[in-house]
Amino acid sequence: MVIIMAEKKEEKKEEKAKEKKAEPKEEKEAPAKEEPKEAPKEEAKEESKEEKPAEAPKKKKSKVAVVHVFSSKNDTIITATDLSGAETLAWASGGMVVKSHREEGRPYAAMQAATRVINSLKDKGVYLVHVRIRAPGGVGSKTPGGGAQAVVRTIARTGVRIGRIEDVTPLPTDSMKRKGGRRGRRV
Repeated sequence: MVIIMAEKKEEKKEEKAKEKKAEPKEEKEAPAKEEPKEAPKEEAKEESKEEKPAEAPKKKKSKVAVVHVFSSKNDTIITATDLSGAETLAWASGGMVVKSHREEGRPYAAMQAATRVINSLKDKGVYLVHVRIRAPGGVGSKTPGGGAQAVVRTIARTGVRIGRIEDVTPLPTDSMKRKGGRRGRRV
């Protein structure tokens, strides 16, 4: 057994020696033939190296959404759209989260609704949002309800970046007639 193993080792050494001897011959012959062919390849490689830095700065575009928050004293409605506002990505309201009607406009309901919307946006790959807050406006209240602030805080805590926060409450430029008639609402 020892003799057979020794013979095998010698055979392997001989094969390796033959391969080493054969390789230098091929290398000597190959460069002489391939030198003219390699020069254009090197130029092409240099050109491609110059082009690659131009492509390197390209980064993945992260999706951006606009979160529209309508907050009155009775309800909070959150709608997430694309930048143009044409396509709705997700929406929720305070009434979808709580059971009693009196709780729809409260900050807790707004937080839960915001969590639903943000989780839906994260599933769609959106990690940057612009927030637009709207109160009833016009002849109604010009200040947003308690749910608006809770929505902004919740969005900030969930790890989604906020680009800008705007107040888009419609304000009258002249007098508008409040509903109720000349003698007002009769109770």
